[in-house]
Amino acid sequence: MSTSDTYYIPHKATWPIIGTVGLVIMLAGFANYLNGSSIGPTMMVLGLLVFIVMLTGWFTLQSGESESGMYSTQVGISYRMGMMWFIFSEIMFFAVFFGTLWYTRNLSVPWLGGEGTRAVTKELLWPAFEAAWPTNGPGKVGGEFESMGAWGLPFLNTLILLTSGVSCTWAHHGLLAKNRDQLIKGLIATVGLGLLFVTFQAIEYHEAYTEMGLTLGSGIYGSTFFMLTGFHGFHVCVGAIILGVVLFRSWKGHFQPENHFAFEAAAWYWHFVDVVWLGLFVFVYVI
Repeated sequence: MSTSDTYYIPHKATWPIIGTVGLVIMLAGFANYLNGSSIGPTMMVLGLLVFIVMLTGWFTLQSGESESGMYSTQVGISYRMGMMWFIFSEIMFFAVFFGTLWYTRNLSVPWLGGEGTRAVTKELLWPAFEAAWPTNGPGKVGGEFESMGAWGLPFLNTLILLTSGVSCTWAHHGLLAKNRDQLIKGLIATVGLGLLFVTFQAIEYHEAYTEMGLTLGSGIYGSTFFMLTGFHGFHVCVGAIILGVVLFRSWKGHFQPENHFAFEAAAWYWHFVDVVWLGLFVFVYVI
């Protein structure tokens, strides 16, 4: 039990190891899928299930410790700082991908096309290269494809994700006002909208592969498009899982206005996902 003069030290945790195993299985499955192995999808699903079990088990452990009064104010501060640093690391994660896209589109493609004093570079590397975006690489390495438009499913998904941010905030206000009905309804709406977002993104991917010829192999445009939107979609799935756990705990009667860090952490993460998508929508789809 924590007091104002003591700091609770958690027991040895095994959940991080289990989570790592799940992510490694997913990564190995994805690599096998890209290389045409039939076991790839099965490994990806298995890894995802292990990851979900890890999140559920770890959150259950944390919630039990929190509800039993083990955490002091110091522990709450350390949790918040940890979540802040985690979100900062995620910001840097996406910044690398955005930087890759910007460098490719605004610098390397024009240079390879002979912009300015780089005519010699073009002649040495690929004389027939045309500096146009979206590019499919020298020699049309991935075949013919169509670029993804912004004002269909991507714009609809933008509205869905922004609405989910509003419903999440509405749920938070319900918690602060001790209105549990509003809290639960807001969380249900947020999780539902997140799952709807992922569903529409899956439809978009299917259309890209089957009707537009846009794949991971469609040059630098295809690879950066699926890299950015795919990783963001994964983060939406993780956020929906986290909020689903928070929703279950809310049904169980957990969280009070003065003690609800788990909800705060989930809300911070979800708003981070919203903001990243806004940047992604403008940077990937519109520009």
